[in-house]
Amino acid sequence: MTDYKKLNSSLRAITQDVPHLIANLANASAIVYGGLSDINWAGFYLAEDGNLILGPFQGKPACIEIPMGRGVCGTAASLGRTVVVPNVHEFEGHIACDSESNSEIVIPIYRAGKLFGVLDIDSPVFGRFTETDKEGLEEFVHIIEDFLNRI
Repeated sequence: MTDYKKLNSSLRAITQDVPHLIANLANASAIVYGGLSDINWAGFYLAEDGNLILGPFQGKPACIEIPMGRGVCGTAASLGRTVVVPNVHEFEGHIACDSESNSEIVIPIYRAGKLFGVLDIDSPVFGRFTETDKEGLEEFVHIIEDFLNRI
């Protein structure tokens, strides 16, 4: 079971007083990738001109551009809420960037009230993400939003 208190504390510490967007997002993706078990991709897609563009991540190469409303990432961004998918193969319109991914969680990120992007995490394990994961990762995103609004 993931220790979200420790994970979130690590993110707060590493981003405190650091005004560099890409460095903070890169470290955040490394913290998630190293801190969660049974995942094969963790990173960010950033909102730009009606699309989500690949940002800092850990894992295999990924899709570069995702239209809003498409796939799990685009759906979460359009709905403005976390989307947890226990089996991505049953998600209509799923974009398969990595055929080994079987479940996914995506959390929207806001900066000054506007969509900034999403945190996307994939797992090769079906049903990997629980309510505890959702709550812990939403808090993780709130920490990201805090530093976004400071820089």
